[in-house]
Amino acid sequence: MQLKALNTFGIAAIAQRFVPINTLADIHCFLTNPTFQQPLPLRILGGGSNVLFCTAQINGTILHNRLRGIEVVQQDAEYVWLRAASGENWHDLVQYALRHNWGGIENLSLIPGTVGAAPIQNIGAYGVELSHVLDKLSVIDLHDGQSQTLSAESCELGYRDSIFKRTAKDRYFITDITLRLSRRPQLQLQYGDIGRTLSDMGIGDKPTIQDVSAAVCRIRRSKLPDPKELGNAGSFFKNPEIDSQQYETLKTQFATMPAYPLPNGRVKIPAAWLIEQCQWRGRRQGDAGVHQNHALVLVNYGAATGSQLLALAQQIQTDIQQKMGITLQPEVNIWE
Repeated sequence: MQLKALNTFGIAAIAQRFVPINTLADIHCFLTNPTFQQPLPLRILGGGSNVLFCTAQINGTILHNRLRGIEVVQQDAEYVWLRAASGENWHDLVQYALRHNWGGIENLSLIPGTVGAAPIQNIGAYGVELSHVLDKLSVIDLHDGQSQTLSAESCELGYRDSIFKRTAKDRYFITDITLRLSRRPQLQLQYGDIGRTLSDMGIGDKPTIQDVSAAVCRIRRSKLPDPKELGNAGSFFKNPEIDSQQYETLKTQFATMPAYPLPNGRVKIPAAWLIEQCQWRGRRQGDAGVHQNHALVLVNYGAATGSQLLALAQQIQTDIQQKMGITLQPEVNIWE
């Protein structure tokens, strides 16, 4: 199975074995049929917006999540509990909530990928993270085929992190998530350029969640390249956290270094700033490059391989480590 159309980097790769998952029965059929259990490893592919294929053939079996469905499962005067199948497009789910005037995820507009990827990454933008609205999710244990319900707390959601990237990595197939959305949303407008963008759009002092979503979409489109036109997976690296002592030391060398104090006493540094300081923005090695408008975005100008993009990422990591003493960690999942 050719995977080029199934990843937003547009990397050409072939799956050793490819199994489409359209229903829950497809998962159980796969797990209970002995002939389906090979070859390993077992990988799950959603929208392909946060993955880099680094080899021409992806060994093992890829389960392609195509589960669909959105429904209200509970509601009261304050909240609506909305359940969405994991194969749904994330932005489509945001639009569904907006049409019904349910707030909580408007700041997460236009984030690429599927619903099932959202808790794995604990997606976030402009002051909002999935952890703020996630109530629970359903999974199938790929070890024994049993269905389970996991609370939001048990998922241990952190900054672009969850148990699905650590102790439960490759163990569960997330089948749906349930969000608790507000009928009386409290808008988050203090992050990034949302306030200024709303003003530029002629929105007054009482914006709606639809206005906030439109502002977020405008900002994202102005900063991030469209994967349909230029292959990319959005932000390639996480924003690193360093201790306050290291920050104070670096501040003496880099007076303009931006920083965001964290509740745990550490300091978050924008990875894009670090990459720009080391003069990587706009640089290109063949068809692998760093986007000229956003240093955090690695791009495929046409015929780059995954290994070429990974090599570029590793050069950036080494350079920043040597010059700043800071280790950048990929946000994108590397499939080797």
